[in-house]
Amino acid sequence: MSKYKAIILDRDGTLNKDRGYVHKIDDFELLPGIIEGLTLLKNDYLFFIITNQSGIGKDYYSIEDFWKFNNHLTSVLKKKGITIEKTYFCPHKKEDNCDCRKPKTKFIKEILSLYIIDLNNSWVIGDHPSDILLGVNGGLKTIYLLTGHGNKHAKELKEKKIKPTFVANNFLDAARYIKSHSK
Repeated sequence: MSKYKAIILDRDGTLNKDRGYVHKIDDFELLPGIIEGLTLLKNDYLFFIITNQSGIGKDYYSIEDFWKFNNHLTSVLKKKGITIEKTYFCPHKKEDNCDCRKPKTKFIKEILSLYIIDLNNSWVIGDHPSDILLGVNGGLKTIYLLTGHGNKHAKELKEKKIKPTFVANNFLDAARYIKSHSK
């Protein structure tokens, strides 16, 4: 049985513009290079989204609002020939200390229960240190994006000695790096 390679994507600040607790379709905006980057990778990788959505736990928006926005995002991608296999989200606040908030690996384990994934040749891409720690904790390669909150949190990587496989200025740079380093 063959193994799949996967790319686990953060959502807000990685795929779409992060305007703070994004949940309204009116606020939807893909970041530059997303379609080109995902198109470059789509024949070699399965795509998944794992996203922390503490706005739900803080009562800023509902699970239904989350799904409306997320379904809009995946539908826009689908029209461009890009499939997100599944979206996983943590609705909890940080202080809830749940088992699903990144950098905990509950959702990676769920993916592994449904798909045979080659972790050594799979990636996590995101704009927060917790995205990189998710990848490290799950045994995947990682790309830290300077989009979204990336620039704001870049010093945390050094302070906490978190070492991504690569730091990219934007998603298209990340995709090109992955493409040039795939086996």
